[in-house]
Amino acid sequence: MAKRKRRFMTPKAARRKTRKLRGRVSERRKKEFLYRGFTVDQLQSMPLYPVDEDPDAPAVVNLLGARARRSFDRGLSQENEHLRQRVKHSDGKVVRTHRRDMVILPEFVGSTIGVHNGQGYTEFEIKPEMIGHFLGEFGMTRNSVTHSGPGVGATKSSKHVPLK
Repeated sequence: MAKRKRRFMTPKAARRKTRKLRGRVSERRKKEFLYRGFTVDQLQSMPLYPVDEDPDAPAVVNLLGARARRSFDRGLSQENEHLRQRVKHSDGKVVRTHRRDMVILPEFVGSTIGVHNGQGYTEFEIKPEMIGHFLGEFGMTRNSVTHSGPGVGATKSSKHVPLK
């Protein structure tokens, strides 16, 4: 048997190897989601609107973006309030709705909602990353067009298809 020649690593190669080994963690730790510095549990325990006794205390509405905050400042419509109650008491069932203008609140996280897109319902589970967005953003109304080859209605120049 021939002896294998021993190869020595340069210090730079040794550092690279240890860095590679360190990066190959068997279990990746999932980073906890924060919305404006608050965890989902903290958001769910917060009141929706600011409390009169302590107006400086954090409320969910004050953390939302300007467009969503303005719709809450004007007051939720009766239909949106009804949807909020239905989602709160859904108990794992799919809640179907036409209300595409409803803001996703922390109390919706974990529930499944079907949003009408004009033809049917697009069902999706609410994840923490969706907080502050509108329901309509997740129920796409337009399909992407996939074109086939040239055919009826094509221009004269594009109708020519070479035989081989």
